[in-house]
Amino acid sequence: MIRRSFLLAGAALAIAATMPSAEARDQWTKAQANAWYAQQPWMVGANFTPATAVNQLEMFQAETWDPKRIDLELGWAEKIGMNVMRVNLHNLLWETDPAGLKRRMDEFMTIAARHHIKTLWIFFDSCWDPDPHAGPQHPPIPGVHNSGSAQSPGAARLKDASQYGKLEAYVKDIVTTFARDERVLGWDVWNEPNNPGGGNYAPTPDKNKYVALLLPRVFAAARSADPIQPLTSGVWIGDHWDDQSTLDAVEKIQIAQSDVLSFHDYSWPETFERRANQMLSYGRPVLCTEYMARGNGSTFDGTLPIGKRLNIAMFNWGFVDGKSQTRLPWDSWKKPYTYEEPTIWFHEVFHGDGKPYRQAEVDLIRRLSDAPRGVVPAAR
Repeated sequence: MIRRSFLLAGAALAIAATMPSAEARDQWTKAQANAWYAQQPWMVGANFTPATAVNQLEMFQAETWDPKRIDLELGWAEKIGMNVMRVNLHNLLWETDPAGLKRRMDEFMTIAARHHIKTLWIFFDSCWDPDPHAGPQHPPIPGVHNSGSAQSPGAARLKDASQYGKLEAYVKDIVTTFARDERVLGWDVWNEPNNPGGGNYAPTPDKNKYVALLLPRVFAAARSADPIQPLTSGVWIGDHWDDQSTLDAVEKIQIAQSDVLSFHDYSWPETFERRANQMLSYGRPVLCTEYMARGNGSTFDGTLPIGKRLNIAMFNWGFVDGKSQTRLPWDSWKKPYTYEEPTIWFHEVFHGDGKPYRQAEVDLIRRLSDAPRGVVPAAR
């Protein structure tokens, strides 16, 4: 495994992060992207935050870093055949402790690799709390879905173009550090960039305008490190992703700049398949980086076999029930589940003690992961 040392002096890394690489690569051609994808196994995994963390800040800050719990949970993932995880970072983690963040990223990937799992890292995220802060995070709001998740960058930073250089430096430094690391599956540069935010938070005025300014710079910052891994950013709303005339400015950047394409879908299987085929029409590999919301019609049983048949990498939302509380549905922001549990879990695969929520689901994941690429074995 070839990877650059993350133990270089902080000052040298900061300087290197602001300097474009003399060998910065272009966007991969379709042929390059498909050649890379052909070397990967069929990828199946989850969006991962350990049960002990309310958000990505709590996951990676030194005071709340929990490698033993991460090792335990990734062991459960390995046993059911998962081989990838999508993991959120935050610019504040780098700004407050860049060397510590990279040490913990390295430790996470060491643990994951021990379980034969690669990591898809996310740099920025437009969902949930628009006013993030480093340091101790608030406890989960009782009965509320994903109540601690924080946007990156926060609204104030997003609207301040004078801060963009620091945000680019964060991306350059992280990618430079791990640009040759084979434990890295890829770089998801921005999660749902044109999402207004969600929850009970006030939307950021003109958010898409600012995102459309910053997103191309984020792609360029990542490419300037000349990584061997692909870049992506996933579209998530709409019904005609193969029709450029229907896309907003942010979506056009996502599709035009991604080495491999990605999308989210939390709807019924027939809608998933239609959207998947729209993404496949571009001739690049496709990753579904979020799906599976049981109460919304998106299930392992209905959706995962389609992803397998179409050779699309599949990352469900949620893994182990814990402080994120995403077993609770989205509507818990309006009516918290403080006195009763939902009829069915919205997300998550395991209880906190490692017991599967539904044994049939983990059996299906294992069966599909064991089958040859593109083959959906008959139910046993």
